[in-house]
Amino acid sequence: MEVLNKEELTSKIEEAIQQLRPFLEADGGDIQLVDVVDNVARVKLLGACKSCNMSAMTLKAGVEESIKRVAPQIKSVVAI
Repeated sequence: MEVLNKEELTSKIEEAIQQLRPFLEADGGDIQLVDVVDNVARVKLLGACKSCNMSAMTLKAGVEESIKRVAPQIKSVVAI
């Protein structure tokens, strides 16, 4: 596995988020990458995603899986 530096990692994560964004926006939500610390991506859920009862599943099954596909060194994605 190629180890990416923080700048490369951030870029890959942003690419994954850009691909997911239309699906989140269709439901009135959005997501923003806040930081990457110790291979954990910290994101902020916005709009309808903040209070949606499916946000935990969306975060793990959708966002985290998509990010790990492009940046395998990410251990997890957490909402802050």
